[in-house]
Amino acid sequence: MLNTPQQKYIATLFIITILIFISAYFSISSGLFNMNIWDIIKTILRIDPNPDYDLVIFDFRLPRIVIALLVGIGLGIAGTVVQGITRNGLAEPGILGINAGAGTAIVIFMLIFQFQTAATGWLAIMMMPLFGLAGGLLAAFLIYTFAWKDGELDVSRLLLTGIAIGSAFGSLSLYLSLKMKATDFEMAAVWVSGSIYDANWIYISAMLPWLILFIPIIYKKAYLLDLFQLEETSVKSLGVSVQKEKSILLITSIGLVSACVAVSGSIGFVGLIAPHIAKRLVGIDHRYVLPVSGAIGALLVMFSDFIGKTVFAPAELAVGIVISIIGVPYFLYLLLKAKA
Repeated sequence: MLNTPQQKYIATLFIITILIFISAYFSISSGLFNMNIWDIIKTILRIDPNPDYDLVIFDFRLPRIVIALLVGIGLGIAGTVVQGITRNGLAEPGILGINAGAGTAIVIFMLIFQFQTAATGWLAIMMMPLFGLAGGLLAAFLIYTFAWKDGELDVSRLLLTGIAIGSAFGSLSLYLSLKMKATDFEMAAVWVSGSIYDANWIYISAMLPWLILFIPIIYKKAYLLDLFQLEETSVKSLGVSVQKEKSILLITSIGLVSACVAVSGSIGFVGLIAPHIAKRLVGIDHRYVLPVSGAIGALLVMFSDFIGKTVFAPAELAVGIVISIIGVPYFLYLLLKAKA
């Protein structure tokens, strides 16, 4: 019997972790080149290695699984932070336009340095999250500017402002993409839709430091996300520098989103769905919500990627499209629930 929140949190995280491993197994074993569990174990543990299995697992499937895991964790945690800062259950980096801002900056990067450089150059790939951070910060600044009213953030205007800013950046991304060569445009269009099919270990090296840097900062400030659910005057009375702490949390969450967008394109709705499910499972304490939200985000991206590459084989559907198919009805459900 799970009597305490901590016990419920541990049990929930354990079950989600098991589901992630199951999803990873299906992702690594299924495809045009099928493998059984013994083949996978022997290849990973280097027992009688087979060059064909090495190529499929280490060069194609394992990097894809790791990136899906990292992107899901980053987007799930970033979504929790954004919802906590704004006190709006409908807020999410993608819906608020932060994804679009980061994506537009990276499209500019691709246009300037050519997609081939961004796709193959180690230094260029390491720079992409920096461009994404600049674009995400610009989007956040514009959203805050237009949603600010009478000295405070008007949450009722935040969603509409975010959608408008996101649409503007999305249109700009499309316009810039049209300026590319035909081959680059095709690859950029796939990337913008949210895809991890071109995953590799360099992409993982590019985004991992950002997660290692920002996630501990966010978790250390988890208690502030609990306080921000109170009225702002009450939080200030406790000696919290509200605007400073919100700015720090916002910048760190944008950093996570930018790192994710740099390697996977704009994958929406993960930051919306994961925090809601996490709160239903473990309550509203953000010490528990943040890790569970990250785990749910990882499971969601991994499972959606598996669906996208197997259900429509030999064609492949981008993971961002699969998640949107799930996310749009869920967003409408939350919107109707909020109105009620």
